[in-house]
Amino acid sequence: MTGISAGDRRPAKGASGLAVRVLELVASGQASSRAELAELLGAAASTISLTVAQLVERGLIAEEGTHSSTGGRPRKVLRLGGSDEFAVAADLGGRHARIGVVLPGGGLTDVSTVPFVIADGPEAALPRLAETLQALAEQHGRDRLRGVGLSLPGPVDVASGSVVLPSRMPGWNRFPVTAWLEEHFGVPAAVDNDANCMAIGEHTVRPAEHRQTIMVKIGSAIGAGVIADGRLYRGATGAAGDITHIRIDGGADIPCSCGNTGCLETVASGAALVRILRERGADVSSVGDVARLARDADPEATRAVRRAGDYLGQVLAANVNFFNPDAVYLGGILSTLEPFVAAVRSQLYESCHPLVTEHLTIERASLGADAGLVGAGQFALQRALARALHEVGGGDLATGPIGPPAPRHPA
Repeated sequence: MTGISAGDRRPAKGASGLAVRVLELVASGQASSRAELAELLGAAASTISLTVAQLVERGLIAEEGTHSSTGGRPRKVLRLGGSDEFAVAADLGGRHARIGVVLPGGGLTDVSTVPFVIADGPEAALPRLAETLQALAEQHGRDRLRGVGLSLPGPVDVASGSVVLPSRMPGWNRFPVTAWLEEHFGVPAAVDNDANCMAIGEHTVRPAEHRQTIMVKIGSAIGAGVIADGRLYRGATGAAGDITHIRIDGGADIPCSCGNTGCLETVASGAALVRILRERGADVSSVGDVARLARDADPEATRAVRRAGDYLGQVLAANVNFFNPDAVYLGGILSTLEPFVAAVRSQLYESCHPLVTEHLTIERASLGADAGLVGAGQFALQRALARALHEVGGGDLATGPIGPPAPRHPA
């Protein structure tokens, strides 16, 4: 899991940032002992122990059992105070939403796909979705619901909890989604764009040593989420990872929704592939149709998909050379097509410095279509933790110097 969002970094005046980070790492499953916390946070063992003890006293963390040990004193296993607590979450698409129950540590249950027409606008679409999520919460015990999370297919201002100038979400601009959810559910809510949610979800289940990663979603549109030093990197205005409007050779005359021409989105997105194949006479109306043709080894579809992967690889190569990540994860429907993934991988190995690619992982998201759902739920649980820390008086928790996180190596 990554850091608490900007709107939640103020749990109490003077509240300990260390306590917040401890809660984050335990909630995400990246750390389950004091020793692991000290290693990941670069803090003194005594400071970690005091902070954990205070969080246990306040009921935010519990200790149970022991880790198996190869020597030395056994370690107590840390978990969130309420192991049966959960969030409900939804990953919104154009005509459907994927919903489920998200548990601390990234567990996911009761996943299903329900109708959701995003073009209906928030006033009409959200009440129907909320009714479905409420029923899901009731099935699992409404009193244990701690948060609600949404993954949205558009730019999100996390501080205001709203979508900003979305190109494919008519009626959603500046609608206060987070406030609406909190009013209807009575628990903390969190919303973010789909690429960031996927980055969070995938990071939750990946090896802890992968602390610098790029998650790219390639569906109808293209987006990326960046994990830097184990936390989501948003940038100065929350727009970090917006690679879709980088201009590239080969698309100079094609207009983009941003008002420019030649953007990556115009030649490599699912929407672009639908347009390209239609111009070549193919009977396609959706990205799913493109994927179907490519899986059936249709020559035109395969060529177009491979070319799109090559364009994405060109843009990613500049970012990978600059950022030097541990891994690049690919998600979205186009990432399920081998010609596309192979083209991205080939371009990265061809265009990046050998030192950058020597240990670089390039693969599909292990959570597949569930990555965004898990991330949205984790964001909601983070927000609930931040509020709980505020309510118990986080400012009284231990503070201490925190150095840069120590390198973590595979066992």
